This record gives sequence, structure tokens and C-alpha cells, in this order.
Amino acid sequence: MVDLTRTATTPPVGASELFQILRDGVPRTRGELAALTGMARSTIGVRIDALVDVGLVGAVDTAASTGGRPPAQIALRPAARLVVAADLGASHGRVAVTDLIGRQLATRDASIDIAAGPVPTLEWLVGVVDELLDSVGRVRDDVIAFGIGLPGPVEFSTGRPANPPIMPGWDGFDVPGWLRQHVRAHVLVDNDVNIAALGERAHGWPDLDHLLFVKVATGIGSGIVSEGRLQRGAQGTAGDIGHVRVSRAGDVPCHCGNTGCLEAVASGPAIARALRAKGHDVHTSADVIELVARSDLDAIGAVRQAGRDIGEVLATCVSLINPSVIALGGSITQAGEHLLAGVREVVYSRSMPLATEHLVIAQSRAGSIAALQGAAALAIAYALSPAGVDELVTMAEGRQLVS
Repeated sequence: MVDLTRTATTPPVGASELFQILRDGVPRTRGELAALTGMARSTIGVRIDALVDVGLVGAVDTAASTGGRPPAQIALRPAARLVVAADLGASHGRVAVTDLIGRQLATRDASIDIAAGPVPTLEWLVGVVDELLDSVGRVRDDVIAFGIGLPGPVEFSTGRPANPPIMPGWDGFDVPGWLRQHVRAHVLVDNDVNIAALGERAHGWPDLDHLLFVKVATGIGSGIVSEGRLQRGAQGTAGDIGHVRVSRAGDVPCHCGNTGCLEAVASGPAIARALRAKGHDVHTSADVIELVARSDLDAIGAVRQAGRDIGEVLATCVSLINPSVIALGGSITQAGEHLLAGVREVVYSRSMPLATEHLVIAQSRAGSIAALQGAAALAIAYALSPAGVDELVTMAEGRQLVS
């Protein structure tokens, strides 16, 4: 953030740092910006021109005059540039084009097969982005950042998936590098649950700084928000609770190669498998939810037991990170209160009273679009950061030199 206490004797800020004052959308005159930063008006003019050239800011309605011509005001232009948000799951793909304050301009929701590999999946993504841009009369050069969630571990610093269990062919693939061959935009890639945690916090619990988002679907994972910041850990695997051993799992094999994992007994496929063993014709999470909706006692019991298994792990998480809210999302939460009841039963009974006195365990408020909202928030945060603005200005100056 810009230090508004700087004086005229401090080194002048650049265009990117000046933009941090304007990113709140409040119109300001050049004189007001000079007073805030301590820079000369001529320097302010040069910095503003650079920001205008890349389309981030522009003139708005003039301010009140104190005599003579009213001074022009400068402000953020939210629609001048765009970001792309993508939530890529095991079998679904959601893509949105938004402006710089997160307003969705166009969206697409489709079935995909992440196991088809990175190139077919990313080719599909680029094709969808082109269609969405065309639908709103924009072009690829208007996009300045991508935010992408993937259903597996990701090394956030490089954007490369790291041994993702359900994503054959993706391990170590340079997702940002491949996309930048097609779209000249900064690309940020993260685990889909981390992305969803960002969206859940921003749109569901914006006033809380300590939140645990848990996704229960084909797999089980969590995203940790502490002190208002997403916690990824040293290698980006913080929150990977699906592969914690739980007492009921015994020696049940898990696709990660271990046995006894939470995911092996409490994920959507695991619940469906348990119900098939009891003679029910269920194969997917949707089948499980439909059976619960018909008040089938076996299905209700299986979902509630999955909640207890998840609660066993979350009770430890409560002791470690002391969240204010545990928000549960993912397809299995559509089974209603049964999963939540199982989680609450164990967490409230096994955690210390001080940690649970005000703890809320609730269904996700952002719902199925949490990851899409989080991906947009991640892309916008970078696009409007000093590093993002510097990159945009540098690219624009480079194109001017070439021309």
C-alpha cells in the first residue's frame, strides 16, 4: 500500500505505486494526488499519463470549481481491462470474464474431463475465453490476468501441479507458460480449495479473519484463512486434510497410495461405494444426494457418518488454527444438514470449549461459485498490485518502442 505520510523529500513513487491510491475508485484531482504523495504536479502528470496509456485510469466528471475551469478528476476505470477466472474440477469447468472490481461480464459452465490431460483442457479453456470475450465485444489483449483453480496440489510460485492424484499427465506441467503462449496475461494457478476459500471469505464472511473452508466432493480438502490471509504452507499443501488417517478407515486403500485416509471413506465416491455394498444402485455424488432426498435411511446414515469422519480431522484443525468459521462446500453438502450434523457432533464434543464457544460450522455461503469468485479475486489482486501494474506499463512501453 502507498504510505500517505511521505513528504516531498522522499523518493517519488512510480506509476504502479501511485495507482494504489486510485484503485479504490474514488476520483481525485492531480492536485490532491500531489498533496497525498508529496510529488510535483509535473511528476504526477507523467505517472498519470502512463496509467491512462494502459487504460487503468481515466478522467471522470470534473470536481467543483473554486474559480476558473473546474479541475479534472482521475479514477479507476473498472471496465478498461479484464481478468479471467477459471474453476477446473475433475468433471466440470466454470469460466468467467470479469472487470477490475469483480463484476462478471460473461460466464460458461460445462462438463470436462481433467484426466484428458493439460493440453486438451487448456485448449478448451482458451477457446471458451475467446467465445466469452467475443460475446462482450472484447479481445484477448484486454485480459491482464488469469486466476485458475485446479483439483490437486499446486506449487503456487510456479503454477505447476505437483503429483495430483486425479490429474494424469499434469504433474509439473507449466500451466502459466503454456497459457502465455496464447494470451499475453499474467497467470496465477492454485489448488481449487484454496481458491474457493478466498471466494468464500470474500463473499460469505468478509468481516472474519479466521476461516476454514472444507470441500467435500470427489476428494476432500480445505483452505485456511488466518489473519485474513490464505495460508498455503511451505510447498502449498497446507489444508490437505483428505489424506489424514482416520480411525474408521482402517486399511481401506486410497488413490494417493496410502491406506486409511479420510478421503477413502468420506468422499462422494467413497459414500457411493459404501451404499452399493448395501445393495443400492448409486455411482456418483449426485446419486447419493438423490437417495438422501428420498429419505433413504442408509443414505442418510452414510452421509452423517462421513460428517463424523470429517469432524474427527476438523477437531484437530480447530485446536491447531482456532477458526471462527468452518464453512463446508462441495457437492456432498447438497445432501442438506446431515453432513453438517455429523461434523458438529464430533467437533463440538472433542474440541476445547474455549475454541468452540463462538465457532460457527455452516454450509458455504458462496456455494458452487466460491472457487470462481476466488479465482477472480486472486487475478484482480495481482492485476491491481504494484507488480501487476508495473508489468502492464512495461509491456505497453515495450510495444511502443517496437512500433
